[in-house]
Amino acid sequence: MATSVAAAPPGTDNKPRLSFWQIWNMSFGFLGIQFGFALQNANVSRIFETLGGTEIALYWLAAPLTGMLVQPIIGYMSDRTWSPKWGRRRPFFLVGAVLASFALLVMPNVSALWMAVGMLWIMDSSINISMEPFRALVGDLLPSEQRTTGFAAQTFFIGVGAVVASMLPWMFTNWFGIANTAPAGQIPPSVKYAFYIGAAAFFTAVLWTVLTTREYPPADMAEFEAEKRRTAGFWNGIRESFGGIFHMPKTMAQLAIVQFFSWLALFSMWIYTTPAVTSHIYHTTDTTSKLYNEGADWVGVCFATYNGVSAVAALLLPFIARATSRRFTHLLCLVAGGLGLISIYFIQDPKMLLVSMIGVGIAWASILSVPYAMLAGALPANKMGYYMGVFNFFIVIPQVVAGLILGFFTKTVFGGEAVYTLILGGVSMIISGLLTLRVHDADDIRLPADATIQTSSSGYDTTVESDPRV
Repeated sequence: MATSVAAAPPGTDNKPRLSFWQIWNMSFGFLGIQFGFALQNANVSRIFETLGGTEIALYWLAAPLTGMLVQPIIGYMSDRTWSPKWGRRRPFFLVGAVLASFALLVMPNVSALWMAVGMLWIMDSSINISMEPFRALVGDLLPSEQRTTGFAAQTFFIGVGAVVASMLPWMFTNWFGIANTAPAGQIPPSVKYAFYIGAAAFFTAVLWTVLTTREYPPADMAEFEAEKRRTAGFWNGIRESFGGIFHMPKTMAQLAIVQFFSWLALFSMWIYTTPAVTSHIYHTTDTTSKLYNEGADWVGVCFATYNGVSAVAALLLPFIARATSRRFTHLLCLVAGGLGLISIYFIQDPKMLLVSMIGVGIAWASILSVPYAMLAGALPANKMGYYMGVFNFFIVIPQVVAGLILGFFTKTVFGGEAVYTLILGGVSMIISGLLTLRVHDADDIRLPADATIQTSSSGYDTTVESDPRV
């Protein structure tokens, strides 16, 4: 049964505060979305190597390029969608979930490298169809004082989903005895079963949000319809979507630089952690060997660890941000993540990688919430989905750069030692943190001494009575 919200003008900030369970329901779909992304991040490089791929960074270009194409267009379209029954964002949640679940079922059954690369395009496009409107939903439904909480709730579910999804191959092997090795050119059974579970989780979690959340109708339906007619047409949508990069609010332009360096670091981690760990710590590059597959499974455990840490850290971020500032909070978290990546070079005991992942998890929690909280306060309400989609360019561009240059650096500059690429990513993440101090955040105001903070039963939903902008 759907949880309704009282009518409020979406073009203003006079929105009612939502309860813990309303925020829970509207964020729950991210649990499923992260099942898809976590399985992709932890296993696609492994699949590429298993199928004989050597230019891993280039193959991974499929993911950011699809995001760059899909997210701004979906944001533009969802801003101009309204159904009395399904709302504005929820139709896109559902369509993306159906397509992504299908792709997750197919991906582990591919038999050739070109099929794997093509399926990555399809899978990433489908996940992005669901994901981008979830970001805009926070701006649509939550008043400014709850937006950090809303994005933190999404980050919590991202962390929980990624913990389980990243560990699935390891769990299937160590708990249920399912093989994690296979003949040359074949995907291990443990990986296949992990993707099947991920498909079911993705669809179920997104469907929960679709069925339990109601959206605000446009404040002025006649004006909404007139604007939709004025901007109708596919090519006009393309032009508007990609032209937005030249008309960004000041805060968005400053955050773009921060995003560039932080996502360059993340992409280096997702592409090269498996080859770095298997070669630098497990001392093997034979994808059919038991040792390689143990190392690849342990990378999944490491990824689960940083996502688990991020789920916990997400609950603390609103408190830290109020005690200091959003900018300082983001700096602190990114420095922790950068040091975590750099520390991998000094590790030989695989278990110690979990310590490195603590820093990465802290950074991941902040990357998924703080920039969006800063951005939401700088965007016009009637273009929330559009600008959130355009903002994705600054996740995509560093990933494209990474796909084009990291292979060269790894092979030529670093002599094939992928662990040095992780060090490069760590340095990039620290630079990103320092650049955060330049961002203008209108809502990020230090609390006066007599400010009153109320904490709900959720443990992270706080209200600052003395200044509603925080």
